[in-house]
Amino acid sequence: MRNKLFLLPLTILLTTFFVDAQSQRGVRIGYIDMEYILESVPEYQEALTQLDGKVQRWRKDIENQQKEIDQLKLNLSNERVLLTKELIEERDEDVKIKEDALFKYQQDRFGPNGDLMIQKRQLVQPVQDQVFNAVQEIAGNRQYDFIFDKSADVVMLYAAERNDISDQVVRMINRSAKRSQVENKEDKRNVEQRDSMSDEQDKTLSEREKASEDKKSEREALIAERNRVRDSVRDAKQKEFEERRQRILDERNNPNSGGDGKSGENNTNAESDTKSAREVIVEERRRVQDSIQNTRRMEQEQRKNQILEDRQRRQDSIKGIRENNIPPPVQAGSEDGDDGGN
Repeated sequence: MRNKLFLLPLTILLTTFFVDAQSQRGVRIGYIDMEYILESVPEYQEALTQLDGKVQRWRKDIENQQKEIDQLKLNLSNERVLLTKELIEERDEDVKIKEDALFKYQQDRFGPNGDLMIQKRQLVQPVQDQVFNAVQEIAGNRQYDFIFDKSADVVMLYAAERNDISDQVVRMINRSAKRSQVENKEDKRNVEQRDSMSDEQDKTLSEREKASEDKKSEREALIAERNRVRDSVRDAKQKEFEERRQRILDERNNPNSGGDGKSGENNTNAESDTKSAREVIVEERRRVQDSIQNTRRMEQEQRKNQILEDRQRRQDSIKGIRENNIPPPVQAGSEDGDDGGN
């Protein structure tokens, strides 16, 4: 509360300064949302998931220890009338020791200086360093005078979305991560081409890549479903074969066991089972055919979208060249063609 009371006059002072400076030159102000940035960094989210797994194990340990203590207290309450004073004191001491150990374990894991707080700081610190470097670069390149953190305690009564540079920071962090993972010339060329794009072009391309990944995941799900149906048909056929084989063996081993009436009944049941199995097989085959048709339709649609994306990417590249005088990116196919010509 004291910090907010201090920050409010500071914000008013800065606002007054902005108004005075506006008469001399335009003051550029931007802001970031640190919480949004953390949610958008894959490495941080993966590490946070691992930490959540540890937290669940710690909570489970605490729950088990608490159950053990509760059981000891219950047993002592039920047996108190049968125990001597010395035994009662001894058991009370055991319960107190376990309660103290549980309290220490809770503080070591979830206290102010516990493992959870320490590991959270260790996770956030590298991302904060990357955000700081990205903010410094963006502020220098785009001549921002002030950049605030929206998720901090600074009082921001209104913030226009056009001044939010969080997405730019996230893209810079992701680009830096991709540059560190480059292993060959083609990947390096793709990263350099991506760096030469404007923010709007990069955002559009990212949305297209996400849509392509979603379609790929959907296609993989269809293929998995088709494989499952195929395995189900195979299992149904195998089951039908085993049942028919077992009936033949039973009839050979016990030719007179059931008489004509029972044999006729068995034949009727066998025909019914065979018919049911055949219906299952026909239904599964129909599902397989439908799945194959859907997969082919998805592949055709994906090829069509890929052609449209390539065409749009070339148009964006030409537009970027005309607007920013950026040298045209070298296409992998044209490079191979030149090598073949040489």
